[in-house]
Amino acid sequence: MLLDCALVKENSNIPPATVKRLPLYLQCLEQIDNETSGISSKKLAEIAKVNDAQVRRDLSYLGTLGTRGVGYDISTLRNQLQLELGLVEGWSAIIIGVGNLGSALAHYGGFQDRGFGVVGLFDDDPKKINKQIAGLVVKPISEMKSVCEKYNVAIGIIATPGKVAQDIADQLIQCNIKSILNFAPVLLKNTPDVQIRSVDLSQELQILSYYLDRPVLKAVK
Repeated sequence: MLLDCALVKENSNIPPATVKRLPLYLQCLEQIDNETSGISSKKLAEIAKVNDAQVRRDLSYLGTLGTRGVGYDISTLRNQLQLELGLVEGWSAIIIGVGNLGSALAHYGGFQDRGFGVVGLFDDDPKKINKQIAGLVVKPISEMKSVCEKYNVAIGIIATPGKVAQDIADQLIQCNIKSILNFAPVLLKNTPDVQIRSVDLSQELQILSYYLDRPVLKAVK
């Protein structure tokens, strides 16, 4: 899973479509042999499955990083992507809902690798409260605000049933959370100054179902 809700600097003028591809480019760079020092836009495009003109346009928003005929220095490009995505300082996150999905997310090592530290797990089920998951003690939702203030939490991850997701989102916003990643199968209300990204696994399966009886076409980015 690629977490594409990374926080881009507020003064950035990067288009949202480009922002969505920046974590992809960073992931691609991490797959390249450590002994390789440079990469062309064409090669990066092949790995990311986009066209090279798109890569050059996207990376142009990061400044003058590439050299014609030479390409990009991988170390410099990786550092600039991490800086633009706000991964240098690191961001604290909490997970609300520790059922099967929430527990799996708590154990997912990719968050830490990309600069996101999960500092709290919350649930309203008495049977789950005080249990330890991935080194963290599950706390009641009533304690969410104090944890957010203590750790300066930036991101709330909702993994609850759909019927309570909006209420949880409202509580997160009251805790001054400005970025929400929603795994509940429901659309959350848009709120000014709050970024909400939804990942509906059932919708993704339905999209795959559409293509099962059709010829494979080139992916559209």
